[in-house]
Amino acid sequence: MAQEEYSSQEPEVTETPTTEDTMASEAEPVGTAIPANSSTGSKAAAAESTVRPWSLTTQRIVIAGVLAAITIILGVVPGIGFIPVPNSSGSATIEHIPTIVGGVIAGPLVGMISGLVFGLVSFSRATVPFFKDPLVSILPRIFIGLTAWASYAALVRFNRGVAAAVAGFVGAATNTVLVLGMLVIRGYLPPVAIIPIIPQAVFEAIVAAILTFILANAFFILRGRVVRAPDTKARDELPY
Repeated sequence: MAQEEYSSQEPEVTETPTTEDTMASEAEPVGTAIPANSSTGSKAAAAESTVRPWSLTTQRIVIAGVLAAITIILGVVPGIGFIPVPNSSGSATIEHIPTIVGGVIAGPLVGMISGLVFGLVSFSRATVPFFKDPLVSILPRIFIGLTAWASYAALVRFNRGVAAAVAGFVGAATNTVLVLGMLVIRGYLPPVAIIPIIPQAVFEAIVAAILTFILANAFFILRGRVVRAPDTKARDELPY
């Protein structure tokens, strides 16, 4: 009887991983690829200008240099950055676009550096007497990137595209308002002479909003698309 009870109790079998199972588990990818259509990277890139905005990192210095070079090219090539118009302003401009974009993608310091370069270019190529005054041609341009960044930082948490467009509009409006304001304060133009410039100012602001929306979002998408192939070896077998 005792023998029958003993034989009826089957021993528990514990499965142990085989050599093949162990090798298969080690061969599984330990890295995770970021999907190409993921927006996580671009959202992180969009927030970079609002993280420690007053510090100058290596990346921001490089961006400032590139934007300064673009600003100089726009200024020295005739008919690109400054477009002659028949009113008291002398010319319409898209020269402020790199300054605005700099504030949006890299923070206020980069925007202000780009604005300073914009002002120096405007001062050096001035064909009308009042733009030979640095208080008119240089000082107002420093604030373009600052106001563009502030507008973007205030709205980016709600919608990145809208924030970039508003930053473009505000940055262009800052350029127009401060330059015209200095022209009046310094006595170069009477206030009534500003009225014919208003349509041009509105047009420049709309163009700046559209271009900033396109350029900033293109930068964020490219900056965020960091795709890494999965590892096919165990971590301790990788050479890095």
